[in-house]
Amino acid sequence: MKLQGAFTAMVTPFTADGEVDWQQLVKNVNFQIEGGIDGLVPCGTTGESPTLNNDEHSRVIEEVTKASAGRVPVIAGTGSNSTTEAIELTKHAKEAGVDCVLSVNPYYNKPTQEGMYRHFMKIADVGVPVMLYNIPGRSGVALTCETVYRLSQHPNIVAIKEATGSLDTASEIAMTCGEDFTILSGDDAMSLPLMSIGGKGVISVISNLLPAKIKALTEAGLSGDFVKARELHLDLFKLCKGMLSIETNPIPIKTAMMFAGMDTGLLRLPMCEMGEDNKAILKALLEDCGAL
Repeated sequence: MKLQGAFTAMVTPFTADGEVDWQQLVKNVNFQIEGGIDGLVPCGTTGESPTLNNDEHSRVIEEVTKASAGRVPVIAGTGSNSTTEAIELTKHAKEAGVDCVLSVNPYYNKPTQEGMYRHFMKIADVGVPVMLYNIPGRSGVALTCETVYRLSQHPNIVAIKEATGSLDTASEIAMTCGEDFTILSGDDAMSLPLMSIGGKGVISVISNLLPAKIKALTEAGLSGDFVKARELHLDLFKLCKGMLSIETNPIPIKTAMMFAGMDTGLLRLPMCEMGEDNKAILKALLEDCGAL
């Protein structure tokens, strides 16, 4: 398994009556793979994992893994602010046949660095590769570089999804953890900057809609063609920023997919539909970069 390139943080599609749309989920998997994507990440932030019940969460992981049929790696979101629950979700994902799990910093309860260290070490003992997910804007607490280094010594903790927005943090992780520990961007707008200091790609929101373009960007960066990578980065930059700033993710990407006929655009409360003024702003960004 190579944890490098373009990975899609998949949306969870819902039917008009608010249930998970299993048929559309499989269609989305095939669309991603046909678009050249390097891997799939179900049940993360973009997949609305906080409002999936445990049965839905587990089945989404199962269905994505089954539909991908080994064509690309599946990195399943199994994080929780409860260590016991995170372990249970990770065990289920392992049984479902995923290649790796994505485990977010415990949110709301704001543990210490030692508490997070013990939390992730327990998860890693389940026996499946673990990618840390460092996103203080969502979790309220950040892993320090020192804690990431300590965790990287566990043979099953192999990577980090870096969403702090700090190149200094990513640089220090790259410097201390070495080349065998993979850094992926958790923010489309930071993909190229992170790749310039040793990052191996991105877990992308925009690739739900534009997998081939995100794949081309990471492919150029990994091959050292930073002229081409910069052109692609700048072409998508306004859309990248808009997807995470017009309204809270995943509202913009699900709205964009609705415009493209790929999703109902429905979300689960407390997430709700995008305001009409912001829809116009988003549509203009999508048209500007040829996404519609």
